[in-house]
Amino acid sequence: MNITHTRVITFSPTHTSLKIARAVARGWQGTEADELDLTCRQLREPFAIGADCMAVISVPVYAGRVAPLALQRLKDVRGEGTPAILIVVYGNRDYEDALVELRDVMTAQGFVPVAAGAFIGEHSYSRPGMPIAEGRPDEADLALASDFGRRARIKHESGNSEPFFIKGNVPYREVGTPTPQAPVWHEDDCTGCGTCVDCCPTMSIRMTDEGEVQTEPSTCIKCCACVKACPAGALTFDTPYTAMLHAKFSARREPELFI
Repeated sequence: MNITHTRVITFSPTHTSLKIARAVARGWQGTEADELDLTCRQLREPFAIGADCMAVISVPVYAGRVAPLALQRLKDVRGEGTPAILIVVYGNRDYEDALVELRDVMTAQGFVPVAAGAFIGEHSYSRPGMPIAEGRPDEADLALASDFGRRARIKHESGNSEPFFIKGNVPYREVGTPTPQAPVWHEDDCTGCGTCVDCCPTMSIRMTDEGEVQTEPSTCIKCCACVKACPAGALTFDTPYTAMLHAKFSARREPELFI
């Protein structure tokens, strides 16, 4: 079936997965794609995407697996033999089994992988003084992503539908239970703009009538979207993992592409 349009499907709290997906989609069709952004929304009913659409599906990696909330939000997105370019974005440590996991989940939901890639985005825990893939994806990443989309189109139009290798393992790596934690609010810096409330994927942040910002640790997914979006720098997220990641994973890593 001929592809008539392209749709970006993403979960992207700090916008790195979205940036890569947009670049891939532009490489595929040369123009902007339709977008289904699941970052701050749960679909109320199944959303079907026909086989005349190329789906560019892009999600972040948490501890070597697809972010759990991203999988939850994707569960109602269904394909109908729909070709798909699969993308995971990780913070310069490793993506481990995330790309294979995304392949398995989306294949079970009716999508047919055409190409897959693991790209690097600035780590959620990155901060001034202890950067981790700061500024990624950068111009080189986006250019590579666009070219990747172009190459995926050439492959698809050639009629090549053979299964292809994607790095990762099954069964997937085990992930431990996360320790509840939330960003710290600094009252003196806060302007009360509400940006943090609006950008939280889990609606874990509320602003009281007195102007106090409160975050529920049990539902916070530590994406740090609020920290990076706050225009006043009134939220910080302190964890010893930041120093460890900065020390061990500061060397530049490059995207890995499978097609």
